[in-house]
Amino acid sequence: MKTRILMVCLGNICRSPLAEGILQSKTNPEKIFVDSAGTGGYHIGNMPDIRSIAVAQKYGIDIHQQKCRKFSPKDFENFDVIYAMDNSNYSNIIALAKNKEEISKVKLLLSEINIETKEVPDPYYDKDEGFEIVFQLIDKACEAIAKKL
Repeated sequence: MKTRILMVCLGNICRSPLAEGILQSKTNPEKIFVDSAGTGGYHIGNMPDIRSIAVAQKYGIDIHQQKCRKFSPKDFENFDVIYAMDNSNYSNIIALAKNKEEISKVKLLLSEINIETKEVPDPYYDKDEGFEIVFQLIDKACEAIAKKL
């Protein structure tokens, strides 16, 4: 049975699509299913931010086919692990949980690596270099996750 992992940020256009694409590139799709969602429904059905697409392409990862969707309480049933990009999204996700088992599935993505910050910054209002910084943080965390799997 496949391990199912969900990456979650606010709008599902910058950080979580990158995390989905990066982890997919590091894992076997026959064993690991990766998806992404946003806690806000601002961009449902849209493709990721062009800056996220560009930074992913720079590293040979194609995320342009992804479509933004909103996190649903059903995701607790459908996924084994849910990674939040920051504390705000973590709080928004666990607020929808029905029990401790569902809460236990939710982690901060950067808790997987030993660095001071535990939040992936939101690059949406940033310049292009913000997307590069976010890519590198997510890549390190996804490398650690892939090694554990």
